[in-house]
Amino acid sequence: MAAPNSRETIIEYAFKRLGAPVIEINVDWTQAEDRLDDALDFFKERHFDGVERVFFAHQVTEQDKTQEYISTSDIGPVNGPTGDGPSGSDILTVVKVFQFGQFSNINMFDIRYQLALSDYFGINRGLNAAVSQGLASYDSTKRYINLIEDFFQPEKAVRFSKVTNKIHIDMNWQEVATGEYVIIEAYAALNPETYTKIFNDRLLKEYVTALIKRQWGANLSKYDGVPMPGGVVLRGGQIMSEAQQEIQLIEQKVYSQYELPVDFMTG
Repeated sequence: MAAPNSRETIIEYAFKRLGAPVIEINVDWTQAEDRLDDALDFFKERHFDGVERVFFAHQVTEQDKTQEYISTSDIGPVNGPTGDGPSGSDILTVVKVFQFGQFSNINMFDIRYQLALSDYFGINRGLNAAVSQGLASYDSTKRYINLIEDFFQPEKAVRFSKVTNKIHIDMNWQEVATGEYVIIEAYAALNPETYTKIFNDRLLKEYVTALIKRQWGANLSKYDGVPMPGGVVLRGGQIMSEAQQEIQLIEQKVYSQYELPVDFMTG
């Protein structure tokens, strides 16, 4: 199949690309599946099409407050309970947790609500004295409010490792009300079983083929140089060496052309 759309079809594609069925590929199917898993892990970690920038809304529970961390296993799909998007277990890295607390709640008595209701509306409609203030006054006031928020309630420091699947927020957890929502910005891996177009990615097909080829060479290397009936001599080491060079070229291409840029640290 020229356009693989499943685990089986991409492995069959790799075998055919290596010469099957004309040439016997001395790789067991389970070995090929392991190499596919290796390729998918690399694709999720390094290729921009393997991840998605997501925003999770998590409702704080008493358990979160007791253990003082959020388990990503408890975070539902990003597109809602019935959504097909990534869930918390797919998170690869957490970017930040948005501000929350007393200063971040907006209601009709909040000064920002009143600014938007009266001043900004007046600027555009010519109501009362707001028409003479202009956007500069509105902008400077908003910046001043943000400065107060940053001073008295800065963004919380976040620690996360995909090994532990725990989001640690450095704060006093007892100051957070049970039932309050926190918004988590993260990058999550896309499930290839759901988004099958991943299997048809050009780089992934090349990488899977190269990994299986290296496995083929490794399997034959113990018989390297052994003559076969008909005068054929096995060259497992040569196959493995060629595959290793192909893998290095593909990985370098991913690093330089397909990897997401590193976020700048500000502060």
